[in-house]
Amino acid sequence: MRSSWLWGRFSGFGVALAALVFAIDQAHKYWMIHVFRIAERGRVEVTPFFDLVMVWNPGVSYGLFPQDSPGGRFMLIAIALTASAGLFLWLARLSSVWTAAAVGLIIGGALGNTVDRIVYGAVADFFSFHVSGLYWYVFNIADVAIVAGVIVLLGEVLLAGHKNVAKSS
Repeated sequence: MRSSWLWGRFSGFGVALAALVFAIDQAHKYWMIHVFRIAERGRVEVTPFFDLVMVWNPGVSYGLFPQDSPGGRFMLIAIALTASAGLFLWLARLSSVWTAAAVGLIIGGALGNTVDRIVYGAVADFFSFHVSGLYWYVFNIADVAIVAGVIVLLGEVLLAGHKNVAKSS
């Protein structure tokens, strides 16, 4: 298949990974909210350093820029959909399976959190790590995928820079 501006060598892989992340994230959120009923249970201690909780995040990562108004939610939804569309188009130009995986993880996570904003008005977060009374932000599977994707992208950039330096030596 010949690459085009819309579909490239690794587009199928990236889209499949995005769909998998999206499906796992949405299934987990449905289960936590409607089956496990985490909101009714309150904090559930899993280990001495990890709890399951119910937190509705109206903002972006780490609760930054909370948007409780319909206009604010619409803005975050529009930004996420625009970014996801841009990442989808970028997939067609990628020549690395690792970069395609990273982009797929980010797209899947972004769309998972976007559906939460559309359906619930905020993003559902459940995982809470803590040590000695210090709590990190509460997050979900979509957030894990986004962070993993960004880490892989950074690794690709650092490796590419390292390879370019090695070639010029």
